[in-house]
Amino acid sequence: MKILLVEDDRATRKMLENALATRHYSVEVALDGRSAIGLAEQFEYDLIVLDVGIPEMDGIGVCKRLRTQGCQTPILLLTGKDGVSDRIMGLDAGADDYMVKPFNLPELLARIRALLRRGKTTTSSIVTWENLQLDSGANEIRYKEQVLRLTPKEYGILELLLLNPHRIFSRAALIDRLWEMEETPTESAISSHVKAIRQKLKAAGAIQDLIETMYGFGYRLRPLEANLPPSSSSKQEELAALHPPLHSLQETIEERQTKKELDDAIAAHAMMLELWEQFKDSFGEQIDLLDRAIAALQQGNLTTDLWQSAKQTVHKLIGSLGVYGFPQGSVLARQIEDLLGSDLHLCVPEIEQMSLLVAKLKQELQQEPVFDPPSHDGGDQGSSRQDIPLVLVVDDDDLLTARLKTEASSRSLQIEVAANLAIAQQALECNLPDAILLDLTFGDGKEDGLTWLGTLQQKHPQIPVLVFTGRDSLSDRVAAARLGAQAFLQKPIALDPIFGAIQTSLRQVQAKVRPSDRTMMGKVMIVDDDLAIGHRLSVLLSPWGLQVTFLSDPARFWEVLTSTIPDLLILDIEMPRYSGIDLCQVVRNDAKWGNLPILFLTAHHEAETIVRAFAVGGDDYIRKPILEPELIARVLNRLEPGQIRRQQLMSTLMEQPSSSNYSNTEGKDSHD
Repeated sequence: MKILLVEDDRATRKMLENALATRHYSVEVALDGRSAIGLAEQFEYDLIVLDVGIPEMDGIGVCKRLRTQGCQTPILLLTGKDGVSDRIMGLDAGADDYMVKPFNLPELLARIRALLRRGKTTTSSIVTWENLQLDSGANEIRYKEQVLRLTPKEYGILELLLLNPHRIFSRAALIDRLWEMEETPTESAISSHVKAIRQKLKAAGAIQDLIETMYGFGYRLRPLEANLPPSSSSKQEELAALHPPLHSLQETIEERQTKKELDDAIAAHAMMLELWEQFKDSFGEQIDLLDRAIAALQQGNLTTDLWQSAKQTVHKLIGSLGVYGFPQGSVLARQIEDLLGSDLHLCVPEIEQMSLLVAKLKQELQQEPVFDPPSHDGGDQGSSRQDIPLVLVVDDDDLLTARLKTEASSRSLQIEVAANLAIAQQALECNLPDAILLDLTFGDGKEDGLTWLGTLQQKHPQIPVLVFTGRDSLSDRVAAARLGAQAFLQKPIALDPIFGAIQTSLRQVQAKVRPSDRTMMGKVMIVDDDLAIGHRLSVLLSPWGLQVTFLSDPARFWEVLTSTIPDLLILDIEMPRYSGIDLCQVVRNDAKWGNLPILFLTAHHEAETIVRAFAVGGDDYIRKPILEPELIARVLNRLEPGQIRRQQLMSTLMEQPSSSNYSNTEGKDSHD
């Protein structure tokens, strides 16, 4: 597999290169946006890992340019910004996924594997050909359960053949897919690699050559029907040898996977320590630049160039420090970035605060880096504790919070208490909770929970927030709903309803992220007054195993919705009588449909419309004219929790009398 890595920060780039190379990926590097576009136009890659903050042209611009040119290579964005608008911008540019710096390396590698699987001809992580087996999850190729000790290039050649067993690869095609420009080998070197693979297969017990040379064309796997007949041993003995008992095989796979994970963890730990020794001086140079910027600020002669350099440096530190074992360093760097802001003129208190933060950053880097230690027993000693959901209670009522903490353990919950908003903010920086129970009023009367709720929803929209207050005005309820609160609990209230509301919110979040075991992808309902759009979307989505219902008359929306019970809604915004905004609000106001994913389809590109679409409860939006790969990717991503949600909703609705016997006649007419 060939990956284009676009990253200008040397420390982060080197770490990613090493991590990917040890997993047999062929990595080519670009340091700026224009170079990335040039490479992507000339060569075929299986994945592009693209940093947003790169010179010449930023990652968003690169992504847009490639998608405009028809490039369908999966793109994973890396960004130091975690705001909702930043993520929206990245996905809207055509990215398939994104990760916020500082990232967790195992999670990044898992996302890379997931994106690479989307481009393969198989969805399984195990590919078998004769007695050859590719296990992409473990990054191993085995022959009769014996792991082949292959060099990275040998692994790449054999992996490419196994993933494309009926395709012939010329020597030039193998060079293009597996080698970087700077190290392009001669075609005779390919022959040497293939010869080495054949020798290792023979040593593992292969009785014939599994790689066939097509003279004048290249190489392919030898067709299965051309294999030699079995040896003189009886058929039953051979079958027994090839197919051990299922429970024994399962144990072998689990043991091998556990050992592989442990080996990978130990190797990753050693690699990160080695890289830290290599790059710690460069981190010191970056801190020195920040010192120069502070000195210039204090003297009143900070230049635009030095200000820009300081902003770029601290932005890179946000990502690289966390990866290199200094998570608190990343937090400090982000606070410095916020201070630098969009104006090079800082007031005296801000300069003093920035100086203090840089001093703390220096102290942090004097410590030893802390990486996740590998577990030598194959398990996580703290997993049972970590699996218990954490709820942050922001309330200054000591008696009430004490009762909540006492009751929480019997409800399989952890409770952390913050007596004011400043403490709550510090708690978020240390550890993100699974849910937040938020009071709106505090003893001093100076802090308002609604203001903090607005900030919280911008930075951490994934965390469900339950408002828990003695205030009961309609304006407070509306304001909380507009800011994304999932419940409004009126004090005084018994403990049971409080914990019930918390558990409901946690279940809703889990339903959104839990993978589905369904074979059918799900049901999609499209509401658009343009019949041509409806027909086109049906044609695009049906081949993916989706049952599509198209409705052109929004006046019949509720009737069709409750009859078809879709897993996902696609709503046009501009329609006669009822807009998509209206229909979305109707859905979100009904508790039974609260988790239904909603995608807006719109020709409007102005920020006001997009913001309003998200504000009323939309999960995503798609711009017209439609880019087909982007549409399909967004729909499939949103359908992940569909089957679980559908089963829950079906059980609820089946208890109620049906209000309609609607059939999809309108959808059929639109196809005619």
